[in-house]
Amino acid sequence: MRIALDAFGSDHAPFPEIEGAVLAVKEDLCDEVILVGDEETITRELGKYFFDPARITVVHASERIEMGDSASASVRTKKDSSLVRAVDLYNQNKADAVVSAGNTGAVMAASLLGYGRIKNVLRPAIAVLFPTQEGHEILLDMGANVDCTAENLLQFAQLGSLYFEFFFKQSRPRISLLNIGEESAKGNAITKQAYQLLNANEDINFIGNIEGKDIIRGVTDVIVCDGFVGNIVLKTVEGVGFSIFEILKEQINKDWIAKLGAMLSYPVYTYMKKKLDHTEYGGALLVGLNGLSVVSHGRSNAKAMKNAIRFADRIAKSGFIAHAKEYYERIP
Repeated sequence: MRIALDAFGSDHAPFPEIEGAVLAVKEDLCDEVILVGDEETITRELGKYFFDPARITVVHASERIEMGDSASASVRTKKDSSLVRAVDLYNQNKADAVVSAGNTGAVMAASLLGYGRIKNVLRPAIAVLFPTQEGHEILLDMGANVDCTAENLLQFAQLGSLYFEFFFKQSRPRISLLNIGEESAKGNAITKQAYQLLNANEDINFIGNIEGKDIIRGVTDVIVCDGFVGNIVLKTVEGVGFSIFEILKEQINKDWIAKLGAMLSYPVYTYMKKKLDHTEYGGALLVGLNGLSVVSHGRSNAKAMKNAIRFADRIAKSGFIAHAKEYYERIP
């Protein structure tokens, strides 16, 4: 698979993107990486590495969309930005997926304008792979749609179900609605209505409401919520994970007994850190679009970019986009 990588997206671009691309081809995670951005800068930085030059190509783009730029305005005015050019490569069938660690709103706007929505999909969403005690689950929407209708939440459940099914090769994944209680009567008017729609839909395996305390227990496969709630959940969990390790580090440094205990428990800490590390998962998939875009964290390092390329390659091979199109074309 050919992955178009926005080389000027992340906070520290283009260095994590370039190193991540080199690591990806060395580990044979995709067929080719296309680095999009200032050709002179990218070529100069690539000269520091040893790699197969046939598997990394450079496409020049003279502009860059900054993190503070207006999402839709920057996409419309900066036509020669690395992000917009990467999306163009997909539309020209020169790439099989796009990866960017840039402005999330701009990635969504460029992808929406470039690909368009799948027929009959009301709104695209951001779907995040989340670590749990039992494995992985998908949460959506993680910030693309602050205000949602019950119909939007139903479509997120359908898209999440298809995504999980084709990515993890597991039929009839369990779908849950994030709410303030497990009972069907709990929640606001939107979640109550959404519960009824989800429960009545035979295409999905809806198992009911889920509370926030159960998100990382692994009791479900797909969790549905609006983008306002989803974004808060995502950033809260990220913050909690970071704080846990900071507290542990503080306590370990207090005396030699704690340091000795930490040494004995090192394999456990290593496992926990890897399981909660966002760099292990690479990025989030934009679902409901006629194309394939993966958005990574702005603070992504080379490891995160490498894993985002791996993730994009796997999604492209899964057939998710084609099956999502087929599914919604038969819905009146």
